Amino acid sequence: MAAEIVDSGSDLEDEFIDPAFALHRGGKMAVRATVPVRDAGDLSLAYTPGVAKVCSAIAEQPELVHDYTWKSQVVAVVTDGSAVLGLGDIGPQASLPVMEGKAILFKQFGGVDAVPIALDCREVDEIVETVVRLAPSFGGINLEDISAPRCFEIERRLQERLDIPVFHDDQHGTAVVTLAALRNAARLRGVALGELRAVISGAGAAGVAIARILVEAGIGDVAVCDRKGIVSPDRTDLTDVKRELAGFTNRAGLSGTLESALDGADVFIGVSGGTVPEEAVARMAKDAFVFAMANPTPEIHPDVAHRYASVVATGRSDYPNQINNVLAFPGIFAGALQVRASRITEGMKLAAAEALAAVVADELSAERVIPSPFDERVAPAVTAAVAAAARAEGVARR
Repeated sequence: MAAEIVDSGSDLEDEFIDPAFALHRGGKMAVRATVPVRDAGDLSLAYTPGVAKVCSAIAEQPELVHDYTWKSQVVAVVTDGSAVLGLGDIGPQASLPVMEGKAILFKQFGGVDAVPIALDCREVDEIVETVVRLAPSFGGINLEDISAPRCFEIERRLQERLDIPVFHDDQHGTAVVTLAALRNAARLRGVALGELRAVISGAGAAGVAIARILVEAGIGDVAVCDRKGIVSPDRTDLTDVKRELAGFTNRAGLSGTLESALDGADVFIGVSGGTVPEEAVARMAKDAFVFAMANPTPEIHPDVAHRYASVVATGRSDYPNQINNVLAFPGIFAGALQVRASRITEGMKLAAAEALAAVVADELSAERVIPSPFDERVAPAVTAAVAAAARAEGVARR
């Protein structure tokens, strides 16, 4: 079938009658000039000799690059194609349609220009050095679909070396939206986050970040499970990342399986795939929350979850309460760029989650604990909250 697609050329859409291929033909984005070049006068201003004056001014005062180029409003969307959502390790070229999609979401939902960059390298050192060399052209770096555990070190090292926001959306975007939905679910049930015990299935990029932000937000307790069970200090097979995770989670000292962790738990958060038995869900606390976010198949089918849970969320658009990163990353970057933030702090992420939750705080129901991605209130609310938090935390430069 793959060979037929390649050979079919311009007849592809007619032969396969697939609107996805028709939409993607030629790519989903393009570069557009923001100034006219209609005559010699325009040309002399946009390029030589006029451009030389601007270049010289920036050379003398480097901060002017934000005022006289697109740097302060453009993000690099960087991947190596090693962990593309739902597809896995498909490589840099096959990842490009996803990165283009991410870039147009930046523009549509946050007004932020973004450029997809797929890197043909896998070593942490190579990726870090490549992005550092590219960074002068961009106001922020969005890391995307890079496999764990490399993604943690890549983000950390880039944050240390660059003075612009570096944000791994698979980690932090997911975490922000999850926290926002959980805040509203708790409000709907009339309980505080501090009264809840959560269980996270998955100790990869998203699971670690969700655990961290829930602890920062004051969750009562959270246990994280990987394929071998609950991540706890007594295990001898933990990576450095999981050892750190064990140090700030699981205050109850639980050990054993995911199913045992769910006994009496208030919250299930799935970011790993797999299947959770119905009998384990049945043993959760009364009126529990189930956020089964694996795509395309949730860890717990919504129909099963609804038998026991008061609020159910998934990662899918065909069920209520979709946990979708597009609710977070466009506004987070728009707010950070607006104030020329040097980085994105934990406080900025918490502010984004609270602002996102507040959008529907007066409209809460079991099927509406998080806004729709098409709710036009989302991006402005998140942008304003992130910008304010950046100023409060001292990382804003204007």
